[in-house]
Amino acid sequence: MVTAFTPGPCCLARRWPTEGKDVGLSPLFRPAGGWGLWSPGLAPPSTCLPCALHAFSEQSRAVAVDKGAAAVCLTRENAQRLRLQDRIHIVPLDVTSEGSWAHLLPWGPLDLIVSNPPYVFRQDMEQLAPEIRSYEDPAALDGGEKGMDIIERILALAPRLLKDSGSIFLEVDPRHPELVGGWLQSRPDLSLQLVAVRRDFCGRPRFLHVRRSGAPDGCPVDVQPGPPPARAPG
Repeated sequence: MVTAFTPGPCCLARRWPTEGKDVGLSPLFRPAGGWGLWSPGLAPPSTCLPCALHAFSEQSRAVAVDKGAAAVCLTRENAQRLRLQDRIHIVPLDVTSEGSWAHLLPWGPLDLIVSNPPYVFRQDMEQLAPEIRSYEDPAALDGGEKGMDIIERILALAPRLLKDSGSIFLEVDPRHPELVGGWLQSRPDLSLQLVAVRRDFCGRPRFLHVRRSGAPDGCPVDVQPGPPPARAPG
C-alpha cells in the first residue's frame, strides 16, 4: 500500500529506520466499526499516521489529537485530500493538561490508542542528528529524564478510554521496553500488559504493544514478548 501525503514545515521529518514499518496494526483494523485514538505526538505530529492507518479498513473511525495548530490544519488537509474527513475527528488538544482527556470520553470506549510520543532521554537531546534538532520542536522530542514522562501519562490514562482487550501501540527508545515493562508491573491497578516488542529496520526494539487485560490469547507477536504482568493483590 502506498499513500501520498502533503508535507509541511511542522511535520514529516523522515527517520528511515522506522517510517513505513508495519508494527502489527493492520490485523487489528480488519473488524468493522473499530474506533481508535491517534496521538501522533504532542507538538507537532507526523500527521500522516491516522490517515495511513485508516487505509486498512473502510469501517474504521478515529480521533486524532495534537496541540499544534499547524499540525492540526495539515492533518485536516491530508484527511480531506484522501477523502477521510468523515472518518477522522481531528481534535486540537494538549493531553498533558489536567483533565484534558475528559474531552475524549464521548468517543470511547476505544479499540486502539496509537502514539509516537516524545520519548528522547533528556541527556540525549544534544546528541540528536542535525536534521532532527534543526527542524523539530524540542517539545515533540524531549520525554524527560528517562524519556518516560508522556509515555507514563498515556499509559495511566489509557484504561479510562480503552475497551476491555483494547490495545496501545507506542513508538519508543530502544531502552524503553524494559522500563515500560517494569513500570507496568508496578501499576497492577491499570490492568495493562506489555505483550509484544517489535523492531525497526535496524533491528532495534522500538515499538511496544500494550494490551488491556481480558484479551484472548493468540495476539500475533513476531519478536519478543514483554515481561509477565504482576498479579493484582487478592
